[in-house]
Amino acid sequence: MKRFLKFFKILKSAFSFNNEEKKNTEVKYLIVGLGNIGDEYAETRHNIGFKLADYMAEKNNFSFEQKKLAYIAEWKFRGRKIIFCKPTTYMNLSGKAVNYWLQKEKIPIQNMLIVVDDLALPFGTIRIKKKGSDAGHNGLTDIIRVLGHNNFNRMRFGIGAEFSKGKQVDYVLGKWTKEEKEKLPERLEKMSEAVKSFISIGIDRTMNFFNGK
Repeated sequence: MKRFLKFFKILKSAFSFNNEEKKNTEVKYLIVGLGNIGDEYAETRHNIGFKLADYMAEKNNFSFEQKKLAYIAEWKFRGRKIIFCKPTTYMNLSGKAVNYWLQKEKIPIQNMLIVVDDLALPFGTIRIKKKGSDAGHNGLTDIIRVLGHNNFNRMRFGIGAEFSKGKQVDYVLGKWTKEEKEKLPERLEKMSEAVKSFISIGIDRTMNFFNGK
């Protein structure tokens, strides 16, 4: 009997170790939608990152909880654990939340995708890159500053540049037009497909399939 109990303890220990090892080697991804918290920013162009995260949550039946520095949601997709992050630090301090959740979840930098708006692209255009400058985007500026490099994936969503001189801030923080709102659902679905593609087949093939679409 004692021998059996000893064997059972060894077996249980082995299973616990294997489960812990499996947990530690689980493939994880971090999808960060940039934006500003608060109802006044909810439907603004600058919040496209938040909007995509909320769109995917609704479509795939997961929800966000307020946690340290961000609203966080978890989703399982094709055997992978996906962490969606909406920083609560406001745009100019996005790097703090991004770095915290990268470290906490032990996610490799190549498995992170940042979703941002881009004035330089026509409305609705998607452009995915593996690295690059901040292009004047305050959220990217802070992420680059905190991480100490610009070698991370980002998906830019074109918001156009239909503003007069000196009105850039008003435009970026302005609401979508009626015409833009009508087109957004189709564009959000396309972005959602790009996120799932990134998780499934990697950044290079995703860029080939979705850039300019």
